[in-house]
Amino acid sequence: MLSRPKPVYLVDFSCYLPPSHLKVSVKTLMEHARRAREAGVCWKNKENDYLIEFQQKILERSGLGQETCIPEGLQCFPLQQDMAASRKETAEVIFGALDNLFRNTGVKPGEIGILVVNSSTFNPTPSLASMIVNKYKLRDNIKSLNLGGMGCSAGVIAIDVAKGLLQVHRNTYAIVVSTENITQNLYLGKNKSMLVTNCLFRVGGAAILLSNRSRDRSRAKYELLHTVRIHTGSDDRSFECATQEEDEDGIIGVTLTKNLPMVAARTLKINIATLGPLVLPMKEKLAFFVTFLKKKYFRPELKNYTPDFKLAFEHFCIHAGGRALIDELEKNLKLSPLHVEASRMTLHRFGNTSSSSIWYELAYTEAKGRMKEGDRIWQIALGSGFKCNSSVWVALRNVKPSVHNPWEDCMDRYPVEIDI
Repeated sequence: MLSRPKPVYLVDFSCYLPPSHLKVSVKTLMEHARRAREAGVCWKNKENDYLIEFQQKILERSGLGQETCIPEGLQCFPLQQDMAASRKETAEVIFGALDNLFRNTGVKPGEIGILVVNSSTFNPTPSLASMIVNKYKLRDNIKSLNLGGMGCSAGVIAIDVAKGLLQVHRNTYAIVVSTENITQNLYLGKNKSMLVTNCLFRVGGAAILLSNRSRDRSRAKYELLHTVRIHTGSDDRSFECATQEEDEDGIIGVTLTKNLPMVAARTLKINIATLGPLVLPMKEKLAFFVTFLKKKYFRPELKNYTPDFKLAFEHFCIHAGGRALIDELEKNLKLSPLHVEASRMTLHRFGNTSSSSIWYELAYTEAKGRMKEGDRIWQIALGSGFKCNSSVWVALRNVKPSVHNPWEDCMDRYPVEIDI
């Protein structure tokens, strides 16, 4: 009994709610783009008007609403994309989420024994983890890690890392902080495959408090059951499908290749095959196994059996990477519109907030009052590399939204109809 892994509890979490002055409509974004061109910041030739039209088409079909947020540095002219502006954005997001988390839980910063921070493309020195240690005066022997370059699925990786540390360091708290920086990642070149990220990514971040202390079970919201991490980076197509690099003019951006949908589908398939035996009821496992044998030995043309994951989970938090991603997972997993409502509404209200999007989706489900004791939640995210990561939680009680839930000011308006 002493050697068994300690349960990992999610005591509470907090998603950053940007101030209202950071909200931008599609019309405002396009005005910014035109002003940037006229000011000579980008696309200096008038014949490059098609680049403006290209971005407008993406925005109109993206599933994003009229209230997503971009940082202050990208709302002024000339643009402020220096280190100071980037640090300001990240500090406001991280400290905003952490301040609310500490208020809601009553946990003191000195009680935190483990800190895991993930931000894919903004990794200054001192690190973001050190910035948090300095701000909240965390103890000298804290186990801190800073994860970089791991894409939109890094939030689940950070949870998995924290889980492993909580198995080693007993009777302590762990904080996971997931965010991404927009200020330094606005692409100002002419490569269409790099312009797509400008249209999707928005300001956001989340802070999560985990515990391995048995006395915290009575107040915790969830218990962590499984984490599954799949990395297909050994294949060149997977490794190269989403890459930060310079374009032909030397301007840095993230290239998305045509192989991305195929790579994502293959990596997701492996993740599902790994997770299925851990969560599916015996009937679904047998159906999958029988179909596998028939296909392998008797009927190669037989389609693969897709297990009914609705029998394993009540709630799905699919990374809000874009409308096409949500559509594809809804179709492949045979989910209902209700199952993907949290993902679609998160994309509409907050945009793609990278690794933190799955937490805005969980906050949405709580705000709707749908989380009941015993409900199981599947968080799934895909990211560059290429990776597909899953975390599975179970609700320990009927969960109510925490104070300053990011949806509290607009829950009466959601869900909304999304016209594409």
